[in-house]
Amino acid sequence: MTAPAYKSFEQSLSEFDNIAASIPPISAEELNGRIAKLQGLMQDQGVKAVYLDTSTSLTYFTAITLGASERLHGAIIPSSGAPIYISPAFEEPKTETLITIPGEIAVWEEHEDPAVLVADLICGLVAKGDTLAFDPATPFVFSSPITAHVGACLKVVGAKDLIAQCRQIKSKTEIAIIQAAMTASLGVHKAVWQGLYEGVSTTEVTDFIAAAHQKLGMRHIFAAAQFGEATAYPHGVPYPQTLKTGDMVLIDLGAHIHRYCSDITRTYVFGEPTDRQRDVWTLEQKAHRAAFDAAKLGTPCEEVDFAARKVLTDAGYGPDYKVPGLPHRTGHGLGMDMHEDPYIVRGNKTPLEPGMVFSDEPMLAIYGECGVRLEDIIYMSETGPVFFTEPAHSIDKPFG
Repeated sequence: MTAPAYKSFEQSLSEFDNIAASIPPISAEELNGRIAKLQGLMQDQGVKAVYLDTSTSLTYFTAITLGASERLHGAIIPSSGAPIYISPAFEEPKTETLITIPGEIAVWEEHEDPAVLVADLICGLVAKGDTLAFDPATPFVFSSPITAHVGACLKVVGAKDLIAQCRQIKSKTEIAIIQAAMTASLGVHKAVWQGLYEGVSTTEVTDFIAAAHQKLGMRHIFAAAQFGEATAYPHGVPYPQTLKTGDMVLIDLGAHIHRYCSDITRTYVFGEPTDRQRDVWTLEQKAHRAAFDAAKLGTPCEEVDFAARKVLTDAGYGPDYKVPGLPHRTGHGLGMDMHEDPYIVRGNKTPLEPGMVFSDEPMLAIYGECGVRLEDIIYMSETGPVFFTEPAHSIDKPFG
């Protein structure tokens, strides 16, 4: 194996520039189109209103980003007409500055029950429909009293499927933002590979990843660094490790631009791989490629999982979720949330469509020894699957 040209974390950090500032956000025109699509689905299904809490769905439809708290703060999307924004009264001035899509702001004072306000507003809408649908991210502490106050006025359901039908099909603008995030994060990945040295800790690696994403102008989400045996466990171990020559190295990281996420994993060896490490890595690469090859337009999501899993079971691993083998689904959708629809898992018969974005990460986990996960994100183009980032070529060339 030819070792990567060493470059310290400090040197790499000095070479990163803010790229996020040059990426245009989602336009008001596109936001209006999203609301119109949601309202069309609502009308088809007899839904009078969708309540959006302080979630990424609120951001997706209105561009408003709010932190979750004990105070109810969100928006009502009626089946026709403008959104109604719900705000604590003392937050109204801030809420006004956040609004991109015009709509009424309905406020409640500290001593008042905001659930009554929301219920009265929804029941009083002139919009058609007999159902209230809740954003699945709505806390029970809010949804329960709203449901009670709605009473006999409306049926209550979850809005998960309605929202997914909008969010899981990405526009060209969304694809472009995700591409920018993925390209930037791949550069961070390569800098980690070049900066590793014997004795470095997993904490030092994850601290560098966070600093690098910040230098790029991105909002850091997470970083996982696993060495040696710890690479066998999908979400690592709850203690730091120190790198030794011959260790398998697994790095998983993500950040976002305009709330759109990156998510990439690379696995390789620090030093010369053993024959066993090469064999395990190459098998994982075959499963990774099988998932990509199976991702054809119109194919159910579960078939992608089946294809990757078959490579591993044919080699004697598993079956199903047993280890050594693949203990989790093959992939998850990606957008404003790191994990969202569509999920690449048994039972999901949703057909793949242009605009869908999801991960390809059929990990091979061998508890007590090591694990290999190669994760790249796929988007479905009009002609089939496309990787945002170039997959690893080999255990010796994880970055081409």
